[in-house]
Amino acid sequence: MEIDLEQKSPSIEQVSDLLAEIACQLMTSGAHTMRIIQNISRMAKTFGYEINISVFQMSIMMTIAEYSNPTNRLTIVKKTKPLLLNFTHVSELSTLSWDTYDKRLNYQEIQSRFHEIVTRKRMAPLLVLFLVSLANASFCGLFKGDFPSMGLVFGATLIGFFVRQQMINRRINHLVIFTTSAFTASLIAGLGYIFQWGGTPQIALATSVLYLIPGVPLINSILDIIEGHILTGIARLVNASTLIVCIAIGLFLAMLILGLEKL
Repeated sequence: MEIDLEQKSPSIEQVSDLLAEIACQLMTSGAHTMRIIQNISRMAKTFGYEINISVFQMSIMMTIAEYSNPTNRLTIVKKTKPLLLNFTHVSELSTLSWDTYDKRLNYQEIQSRFHEIVTRKRMAPLLVLFLVSLANASFCGLFKGDFPSMGLVFGATLIGFFVRQQMINRRINHLVIFTTSAFTASLIAGLGYIFQWGGTPQIALATSVLYLIPGVPLINSILDIIEGHILTGIARLVNASTLIVCIAIGLFLAMLILGLEKL
């Protein structure tokens, strides 16, 4: 009698490896802790496992045990990748967790869909560069900046974000990236003061670094603390605060070079 290997139940090691990969991808993409736990727990139930997860800033620890045989258990620790926001991944992986639970997807189907999600081509870097620059220039207009200031912010963001993209590709420390990007953008925007471009150069300088503000880590840190994940929430809050300090240092250095005492 032939055995269909494709329908063979996955081992506890296979299930734990796959779920840990999905959990790390959710963390990297910007999901908050409770969402990660709910999605992974939902998928584990499909395979007949109970799961306990501890989510940390740099790693995820997970213990998985079989419902029918609690002695069959496994603990796995997996290192997470640096934060690379992708809400499409968060949304699609959450959908995958519900499909796994509602439609009883098998191991191969889940693995195939997960691979398809994470390998899908991201938006073109040049398009992202243009849209981020346009959005930051709009922030300048929102804060009553005039058109010359908006144009200056657009150019400053364009160059600052390009520098950020190139440094990320070279895997440079993220604190150095934020400091350098803030310095570059604010230095260019500060030229509005030197050459008196437009009537609101101070708004151009102040808004030139807004594209770097770590909004998602700040929001996730508050959500984690409210939901009881204090350690992870504080870690995310400290990380976000450190990035804000780096932005301030970059802005301060640019103002120091340009001889500006205040905004």
